[in-house]
Amino acid sequence: MKSFIAKAKDVERKWYVVDAEGKPLGRVASQVASILRGKHKVIFTPNVDCGDFVIIINSEKVVLTGKKLDQKFLRKYSGYVGGLKETPYREVLAKKPEFAFEEAVRRMLPRGILGRQMLRKLNVYRGATHDQAAQKPELLELKY
Repeated sequence: MKSFIAKAKDVERKWYVVDAEGKPLGRVASQVASILRGKHKVIFTPNVDCGDFVIIINSEKVVLTGKKLDQKFLRKYSGYVGGLKETPYREVLAKKPEFAFEEAVRRMLPRGILGRQMLRKLNVYRGATHDQAAQKPELLELKY
């Protein structure tokens, strides 16, 4: 029996909408990363982008459990001595909740060209409306 290898041109992509209101950031991000990667499909191939498009709405209403809002930091390092910048997640979620989601999902995807290609299929919005109504996305209920 031969193994099935998916080709990029044969992959059929769907659109999903995820409502992040009241859900933990990490749990939503890990399940969205799995969908972007295509691991939920039978034809999953690690070196081919098999994933679907994902739209996240209500990103500002996400929750962090415990004391993570004040104790967890988003770290950015320039590579120079003293170039570490830390921002508490309370500030990040207040100013740019879209960036917090994109960063969480980006760090769960593979590094390199393939991961950047998968990340382009992610759309994060602050409110309950989005611009991709023409694609007729399906509402996706996450399990957590």
